[in-house]
Amino acid sequence: MDRLPAPELIARFSADLAALWPGEGRLGLAVSGGPDSLALLLLAHAAMPERIAAATVDHGLRAEAPSEAAMVARLCGELGVPHATLRVTVGEGNVQSNARAARYAALADWMERDGLGALATAHHADDQAETLLMRLNRGSGVAGLAGVRARGSVPGTRLALLRPLLGWRREDLARIVSDAGIAAAQDPSNSDDRFDRARLRKELASADWLDGAAIAQSAANLADADAALEWAAAREWAERVEKAPMGLTYRPQAPRAVALRVVARIVHELDGAEPRGSATARVFDALVARQPASIGSLIARAMPEGWCFTKAPVRRG
Repeated sequence: MDRLPAPELIARFSADLAALWPGEGRLGLAVSGGPDSLALLLLAHAAMPERIAAATVDHGLRAEAPSEAAMVARLCGELGVPHATLRVTVGEGNVQSNARAARYAALADWMERDGLGALATAHHADDQAETLLMRLNRGSGVAGLAGVRARGSVPGTRLALLRPLLGWRREDLARIVSDAGIAAAQDPSNSDDRFDRARLRKELASADWLDGAAIAQSAANLADADAALEWAAAREWAERVEKAPMGLTYRPQAPRAVALRVVARIVHELDGAEPRGSATARVFDALVARQPASIGSLIARAMPEGWCFTKAPVRRG
């Protein structure tokens, strides 16, 4: 490696990270070997060299994965950064979704073993813009359009998940890596037209009139709107939802966007499942029309005292 990132880039990264994390303990880095995650590694090493560890997940899906993990391990050795290669098995079905679940589960186990205080990933502004446009094309609601948050939790855990590069552009991160004299790994799926994101990425690259950073900022604004709706839904729940002998009763008062979230929470509370947005909307519209509706194992009815949600009777053979 020829050189460290420029001082102004290190200072920018340090400020972005400090806004998300108080800096207690050591920080884990998810480093695949691609340009984005290698830039994260270089920036974090320059900003806090004694307080990071890195892990590379090998999903067993590509022949190149072991050599890419070995490349990251060698680079971490040169930098003096502890590194682990985590090998996982991806279940059949939706490969990308299952790979994501397996990846985060392995990273969570690694964090627990190594006593790491938080996990950082290399999601950046272009990722955020692509996610927003993909979800617009699928008719997503505010929660989906908000994209990923700068701070969250590792799925299925309470471990802190940080995305300190959400304000950075892909090309700037790639330049940090190339300026350091490092040849990053290239995942062929990023240019595989079988995947929606790869096709969209090509379209965005050819549409120079679109501002990826501005689109990403829109996602951040939608995240603020999503947080406001969550706050309103919590208040609506506290004031308008009551326990009933057989379930829960909801006396809706809030606008549709808030009431939909309350209905979804009722379904989760009584049925233990996260309902799809389309299913929640169908039940809401039926109740507004004072028609009964079913969702999961529940029956919803519009009664004089409010909307009543109860378990459906068990059918006897």
